[in-house]
Amino acid sequence: MKKRTTTRPVPQNPATSTQTVRVDYWHPTATEVCIAGTFNEWHPNVTPMVSLGSGHWCKELVLPPGRHEYRLLVDGEWVTDPAATETVPNSYGSQNGVLVVQP
Repeated sequence: MKKRTTTRPVPQNPATSTQTVRVDYWHPTATEVCIAGTFNEWHPNVTPMVSLGSGHWCKELVLPPGRHEYRLLVDGEWVTDPAATETVPNSYGSQNGVLVVQP
């Protein structure tokens, strides 16, 4: 079963100091994918990802500058983003992905 994610910045909003970051995730059989992290106090249900069909899920996050740790919740199971360019250990023995937003 092939699973992968990508993250890429979307052009910054010049009127604010926030930046939109798009997170993409592919999972051929997932029925629900959410993203949780320091930006939403680790509440996955407030940030569901959008299904684009064919196992492709995405979410655009508007984040302030800084480092934001996150994980994915795929069909009720916590998953480390396989495409995260940076990870840090968490207190549960797994890894959190890190999104870095430049000022």
